[in-house]
Amino acid sequence: MLKDRNYLSDIASLCIEKSKKLGATDVSVNVINSISESVNFRNNKLDESNRSDNLSLNLTTYINKKKSNISSTNLNKENILDLIERCIESTKITPEDEYNSLPDKNLLAKNLKELNLYDDQNYQNEKKIEFLSKVEESASSKKNIINTESDFTESKTNFILANSDGFLNGYKTSNFSVSCVAVAKDNENMERDYEFSNKRHLIDLMEPEELGKIAAENAKKKLNPKKIKSEKIGLIFDKRISKGLLSVFASAISSNLIARGTSFLKDKKDDQIFNKKLNIHDNPDISKGLGSRNFDAEGVKTESLNLVQEGILRNYLIDTYYGKKLNLSSNGRCGGASNLYFENGDIKLKELLKINKRNIYITETIGHGSNLVTGDYSVGANGFMIENGEFLYPVSEITIAGNFKEIFKNITLADDLEFKYSTNSPTMLVEGMVVAGM
Repeated sequence: MLKDRNYLSDIASLCIEKSKKLGATDVSVNVINSISESVNFRNNKLDESNRSDNLSLNLTTYINKKKSNISSTNLNKENILDLIERCIESTKITPEDEYNSLPDKNLLAKNLKELNLYDDQNYQNEKKIEFLSKVEESASSKKNIINTESDFTESKTNFILANSDGFLNGYKTSNFSVSCVAVAKDNENMERDYEFSNKRHLIDLMEPEELGKIAAENAKKKLNPKKIKSEKIGLIFDKRISKGLLSVFASAISSNLIARGTSFLKDKKDDQIFNKKLNIHDNPDISKGLGSRNFDAEGVKTESLNLVQEGILRNYLIDTYYGKKLNLSSNGRCGGASNLYFENGDIKLKELLKINKRNIYITETIGHGSNLVTGDYSVGANGFMIENGEFLYPVSEITIAGNFKEIFKNITLADDLEFKYSTNSPTMLVEGMVVAGM
């Protein structure tokens, strides 16, 4: 059972009071309790079951422009008092930094919106086992499937964030996720793929039979891939891959990289970096959203941001420290974006597939090949060859490469956006990328 708000608040208040008595000019503290339960299946049999119950404290103390931080999972009173003393002593010997400070009091969240982020329902292990049995039965019943693995995880969190300027708030969140990995075999060729569902509320999870079916079908489609020659070709990124390109964009506009000058998008604010049809939003107010929140990791209120408007970069993701370095106010993005997404395109998926005579549809990328300093992008990939809008055969062992400055300018989006993750994108066509094959 989660610790209640009063318990967490008392710990936070103790940290602030004691730190101030020991000489801190400012204090920030985060107290978090999280419970997670998971059940894992392998080949229609229970593999393992796990439960974790974590209680943690993160304390930051300031002495004027000096700052230090300390964390612990041992929250008995004696240890907490010892942690506070050690944090203060560490702060005293830390070099000053003119940008160290709590956030502006006027920016702190005051009235919390009801975002429907917590579901008090839960599945006992027996119900989780029953759910996964249906998942695996559905997946393994399909021809060519030789192996399955599935997982059901339920996690719940309660937290309090407080500081010495009088901010003290928090709320509960829940998360339910189920996944299935299927392995398909045909002759000597084996391929694997997956499907998953991740929701704030239990009732919103994908039906188990459907999830297992999709995982199996995804794996089967990849059997007997062909190798292709190197060429320059249009690439169509599946939604679970296109969201990764959006994540790179989010990293590149974080205030820490911009302030350090280590982003390929430095000095690009108010410049045209995408084509005029593209818009990017970050909305923390979506009901049941996986990235929804009332305030950021510093307590600053969060509001919807238009990051890109008609292709023009309008905003960075700004926290307090690096915002001060940039002479900009925090916009509630300490910790990154919330619910980040490309606005829907204006073309149906079927039509997107036909834009070029030949395209490669990318369903999997391998490795991490993004250089945020230069914008260079190079990863291994698998997918499908498309001709005249029709899927012909799977392709494997290719490398795709380009530079995000050019990639961003050559994006066309379908109108099939769905909110499945905290970062979401419609299916995406990028023209003229280099594919290295045989």
